[in-house]
Amino acid sequence: MIYLRLFFEFFKIGLFAVGGGMATLPFLQRLGESTGWFDNQFITDMVAISESTPGPIGINMATYVGYNVAGFWGGFVATMGEVLPCVVLVILFSKFLDKLSGNKYLDYAFYGMRPAVTGLIAAAAVSIMQVSILNTELFKQTGSIADLADPKKIIFFVLVYLAIRKFKKHPVAYIAVSAVLGLVLAF
Repeated sequence: MIYLRLFFEFFKIGLFAVGGGMATLPFLQRLGESTGWFDNQFITDMVAISESTPGPIGINMATYVGYNVAGFWGGFVATMGEVLPCVVLVILFSKFLDKLSGNKYLDYAFYGMRPAVTGLIAAAAVSIMQVSILNTELFKQTGSIADLADPKKIIFFVLVYLAIRKFKKHPVAYIAVSAVLGLVLAF
């Protein structure tokens, strides 16, 4: 039964998360809340692992969640659920691409979807920021504004952000350096 649930949940995510892997994060957050399979900290860890491994982030996250919920076969089933809608849609669109190209209604639909996808990605970024930079759980317990901010994490975030903007190196370089610094500084 767990395999069917994994397949169905990730099939829905794969079908409706238009805009790539980061657009899946709000869906994953809701999935974690509704199933209890993982929490927001797990999502942050999942993003870090998915971003540092080869392949599309959405598929990596489906595999990671499925594996943690139900082992190897759980990872396989969740991945198939995530991928199947895309495969079916690509096959369908490729058959009708010539007929649909230049269709003003399709253009309008894509025009309308762009802000929605941007909103999904922004919501995911805010959720990740709350878990990885702020101490929202500690703040909820104490109610003290001083407990909300983690100065080390905020400084680290700003430095990495500025380095990305200035040096424009490959993202893997920042991930690797961040992992090493995390180990050395023991955040």
